Amino acid sequence: MRQLISPVAHTFEDPASLEALAAVYAYPEQVNRGLPWLRANMVAGLDGGARLDGLSDGLSGDADKRIFGVLRALSDVVLVGAETVRAEGYRPARARAGFAAARRAAGQAPAPAIAIVTRSLGLDLAAPLFTEPLVRTVVITTEDAPAQSRAAVAEVADVIAVGRGSVDLPAAVAALAARGWTRMLTEGGPRLLGELAAGGLLDELCLSVAPLLTGGDAPRVLHDARMPDVQRMRLVSLIEQKGFLFTRYLRPPAP
Repeated sequence: MRQLISPVAHTFEDPASLEALAAVYAYPEQVNRGLPWLRANMVAGLDGGARLDGLSDGLSGDADKRIFGVLRALSDVVLVGAETVRAEGYRPARARAGFAAARRAAGQAPAPAIAIVTRSLGLDLAAPLFTEPLVRTVVITTEDAPAQSRAAVAEVADVIAVGRGSVDLPAAVAALAARGWTRMLTEGGPRLLGELAAGGLLDELCLSVAPLLTGGDAPRVLHDARMPDVQRMRLVSLIEQKGFLFTRYLRPPAP
């Protein structure tokens, strides 16, 4: 059973200090005992849309990008859907000098691994994500994925095969934790995040709210999530800068 942390809610006005941000977004102590913690980092407009002109970047700003970098720098692995990898032009996570000493002390690699969830294995294997990573990219797929495609991916990435017909996400999270990657971060997209939340795997949501009304038909941060019930979350920190709100919510402890 996972142990949940109970921090006190705070309000911050200036996310300028990397050290302060690292303290706000520190993972709970349980990750040092081999127990995984999965947080999500997403951005949305005031009307709930998770994309602008088809991309999340249009909703972002300087402070959002700074927090994005801090969350990556604290994590062991970044879990992301293949659709988002293709749409957003994902590249390998980079090492950040300001976090190098802390990562060494925690026994972490210089940068987090990127772990891609895909049923189809429709990936550009010549992309930098596979040719230039500091930590070898991981591809999570199904046990019945085409053998030829799996073999091609295995030449440039580590392959985790879990589930038949669809990726078994609880097994995927367990496989990542078995590698010692307990500080988990997902950047979605909305469909993957919906599946993780519906499966009861999401411990934390870091949601950036942009001061924009975008309209259109963009998905929400959880797209098509088949939730078994409404999930109440608990606000534990709030940062405001230039109209952007940076929220952090935790799943409450089980009764």
